[in-house]
Amino acid sequence: MAKTTSKSKTSTSTLEQLLNQEVANLNVLYVKIHNYHWYVKGNNFFTLHVKFEELYNFVTLKMDEIAERLLTIKGQPAATMKEYLELSTIQEADGSEDALKMVQNLVEDFATVAEGLHEGIQLAEEAEDQPTSDLLTTVKGELEKHMWMLRTYLG
Repeated sequence: MAKTTSKSKTSTSTLEQLLNQEVANLNVLYVKIHNYHWYVKGNNFFTLHVKFEELYNFVTLKMDEIAERLLTIKGQPAATMKEYLELSTIQEADGSEDALKMVQNLVEDFATVAEGLHEGIQLAEEAEDQPTSDLLTTVKGELEKHMWMLRTYLG
């Protein structure tokens, strides 16, 4: 019985770390997508300017939901740019991207976040934390839909 309790604490701690990584990833993505929203140029400006706004609003909502879930399970979400940059597995925009590279980067970044969410789902299930598993499953599905749309845009 003691091993089960220990495993649960380890799983919870690891789950909290993963949730914090996803909070960081989503915050870095928010800034990155805002950069793209402001600096996209060319024939696709009107389409992408609107789409990027939709995406940074989506990312903001999901980041807040995951951070609040982390607080609910007595974790402490990262809340500074320094922490976000240290924890994130997403790279900031470098400012040289053209419109198509911006979209390609977002497909790749969303895939990175989705992979982290998949790991989080497994950790939440091991910790018998169904609400966290459900939240991460929903966010992962929404990200996958955005990835499909962006890949379709790229042709």
